Amino acid sequence: MRIRKKAWARPELMACGYFIPQPQEKRGQWAGCFGKKRPLHLDLGCGKCVFLAEIAEAHREVNYVGIDLSYDILGVGRRNIAAAFGEEEPDNVALCFYNIERLPELFSPEDGVERLYINFCNPWPAARCHKRRLTHTRQLEQYKTLLAPGGEIWFKTDNDDLYLATKRYLAEAGFEIFFDTKDLHGENDPENVVTEHENMFTAQGIPTKALRARLPKQ
Repeated sequence: MRIRKKAWARPELMACGYFIPQPQEKRGQWAGCFGKKRPLHLDLGCGKCVFLAEIAEAHREVNYVGIDLSYDILGVGRRNIAAAFGEEEPDNVALCFYNIERLPELFSPEDGVERLYINFCNPWPAARCHKRRLTHTRQLEQYKTLLAPGGEIWFKTDNDDLYLATKRYLAEAGFEIFFDTKDLHGENDPENVVTEHENMFTAQGIPTKALRARLPKQ
């Protein structure tokens, strides 16, 4: 996704109390970034934070970290979070700029990450690029190093090939799929928080595929 350059984005982020400019320094200490210790969920490729803003405002009992690799997009995301919370500064949200392919540099088992959200990530359709998929087995093995026992991955996509491949990747990496649908909206799932891309694809008549999987608790 391309976004027009926004000169204000980085300065606004640097002035934001919940933007973490050096996130690698928080490894093993993320609980200290929030108002209190709560379950920790990550939004990988959080984009404009439409999803993150809604879920964080609705679930104050969970701490959320949104991660993306564009200051311009994160700047828009910060504004969306601010709009969702109004005059109140959230104490259960953190944003950071980082490459998700290097996630273990940011989080350790001590952080106790309980859930990862991966919404409408790049499907990288060319075979030579499959290893760049955020759900590829190589990435899942990295996520396993920081997820708590029983930790979950919640995944959504509009792409049929990525959906099918991700089912295979999850099985290869030892995750147990506990939710699987080719039409998420048809499920009327009360736990679903609609993303910006989800609204767009639904308007085009493209169903959202979804998988939820967990690590064994042992």
